Amino acid sequence: MKIRYAFFLFAVFLLGGFYFLIKTKNKADYNLAKREIEIRKIGDAILLQAGDSTSRVLPVKKLSDKSYELQFEKKFAIEPNALVAIIRKTFAESNDTDYIVNVLDCDHHEVVYGYDVSNRETKTATPCLGRNLPYGCYMVYIKFRETAPDLKKEAVSISLLAVILFFPLIVFHFRKKKMQPGKLINSNQTISIGAILFDVEKKHLITTEKTMNLTTKENRLLLIFAENPNETIDRSRLQKEIWEDDGIIVGRSLDVFISKLRKKLESDVSVQLINVHGKGYKLQIKSVVD
Repeated sequence: MKIRYAFFLFAVFLLGGFYFLIKTKNKADYNLAKREIEIRKIGDAILLQAGDSTSRVLPVKKLSDKSYELQFEKKFAIEPNALVAIIRKTFAESNDTDYIVNVLDCDHHEVVYGYDVSNRETKTATPCLGRNLPYGCYMVYIKFRETAPDLKKEAVSISLLAVILFFPLIVFHFRKKKMQPGKLINSNQTISIGAILFDVEKKHLITTEKTMNLTTKENRLLLIFAENPNETIDRSRLQKEIWEDDGIIVGRSLDVFISKLRKKLESDVSVQLINVHGKGYKLQIKSVVD
């Protein structure tokens, strides 16, 4: 009787969990699709305000569930007053009240204008209003904050999944991971990447001929690859772990850093940083594959 009761409870949690997750996902998918349309409307309004009614607003880039990048076909000038008003009006209709806006120049990916809007702050001074940006190529980056309702739903989802997947998770947690090349080989955090040594602490790549310095972002990026050799790393994960904590994610930045790392690893022909189309990147070490 107790066994039947336990199975009954498990079935209830299982069905309830799946129902909740499916319902939440459908609503989330709808909201995300609607948000992309709103951001595209912002791009259209920006061009119209600049006197451009013919050039295209390029496809909206979704960098994460909370981050978007808006690009334009042609150059134009920006009036911060108009930009702030356009975005505020658009997001007021969808009750998005917490977000960060950054305007970046296309050539150097530097922030030339930005501001923060928060519903929790009663008095917020928007900076640099009235200081118009000259005619040029610009991208608009918008990042939304996590809201209390989203966090609540996430907590409920995690609780249900914890009940449903309790035993499999315990087994997975205690399963021993197989040793792979790329593990830390000494206490100084030196990682072997083919014939190249990667000194994580000193941010160095060491070959038989020379020692190359790495920037902080290059170091963090290469560490992710080195600890997961011959595994495809999702583009979204790399962007989130390397850039999102800094408050700005630019789609092209990842490609630039990947290109720089390729050049620094090219001394060893057995090591390649490969682009996996539509997914991300992979640090391929031939000795591991063979």
